[in-house]
Amino acid sequence: MPAGSSQKCAGCLAGRARDSVRGTIGIIANPASGKDIRRLIAAASVFDNQEKLNIVRRAILGAIAGGVRRVLYMPDSHRIVAAAADGIDGVELDPVESPGTASALDTTRAAAQMRERGCAAVITLGGDGTNRAAAGGWRTIPLVAVSTGTNNVFPRMVEGTLAGAAAALVATGRVRLARVAAQAKTITIKIDGEPDDLALVDAVLLDAAFIGARAIWDPAAVRRIVLARAEPAAVGMSAIGGLLRPLGDSDRGGLVIAVGEGGPVTLRAPVAPGLYAPVPIRDWLRIKKGETVRFEGPGLIALDGERERRLLPGQGATLSIRRDGPWVIDVHTALKAAARSGLFQIPPPGKNRGY
Repeated sequence: MPAGSSQKCAGCLAGRARDSVRGTIGIIANPASGKDIRRLIAAASVFDNQEKLNIVRRAILGAIAGGVRRVLYMPDSHRIVAAAADGIDGVELDPVESPGTASALDTTRAAAQMRERGCAAVITLGGDGTNRAAAGGWRTIPLVAVSTGTNNVFPRMVEGTLAGAAAALVATGRVRLARVAAQAKTITIKIDGEPDDLALVDAVLLDAAFIGARAIWDPAAVRRIVLARAEPAAVGMSAIGGLLRPLGDSDRGGLVIAVGEGGPVTLRAPVAPGLYAPVPIRDWLRIKKGETVRFEGPGLIALDGERERRLLPGQGATLSIRRDGPWVIDVHTALKAAARSGLFQIPPPGKNRGY
């Protein structure tokens, strides 16, 4: 359901800064999403930066129609947001500081600054990894997550105009976040002797011998999978779980899968767009919220589809499922709330009491 299962103080839902600025949204557009190795080894589509620019432009126009007058954004070398806003009147465009590394760190830092500067809702353009990086800077970030990457489970294909309008309705307080958003699950990863990490969809232990490209596409590299979401209508690691035992974001707990020969099942699963492969399954198990799973090195840990952390021999990691992630705004629910309250009517039907 669109509203989160746990109802909390509306002012605390997204961990917003005390100086939250009414009518301010953020935009994080990842220029690198939609361009990895899966264009070479599978049939994944290319999502170029011109199309991202077009989506951002429509999102800004939708946000203005929804009442936003200030947009914070993550700058990048392609000037996606700055170019998208060229010639648009009625909104203040303000970049946050960026380290300019052309890596996930830029997104993480941008999200953290958006929280500190009073953003009330953030639009992301990217894939699962982009949203994971944003959550790394602001774990409970209120999101409209627009998919522009590959194998995506967390973000959705959303028309930019409507994404902007929905974010604006929440940012201006005309619809309440608690009524139109659900808090996502996370996989919390505690690595021996190193900083913690997180994933929004999957955490995968890979054979240390498989080091090539960051994206996972060869099942032979996979040893174990921990899933917050196991979606049968997805592509990638989540689909492997979804074809065994479907598990949605609204379901409690997670799913653990041991991959390897000698088990009872072999799946033919879509491991990348247009690429089905046999995946031998040794075992699988549902786990409860807070229950822990242990990964032992040596190996690589991939988080939400990309190789991120290395486990040395004798080093381990403890993983658990929690519901403490981003608040994901449901665009349809937000716009339906606005329609019921007459927020887009001219003139508005008297004083609106909110939704």
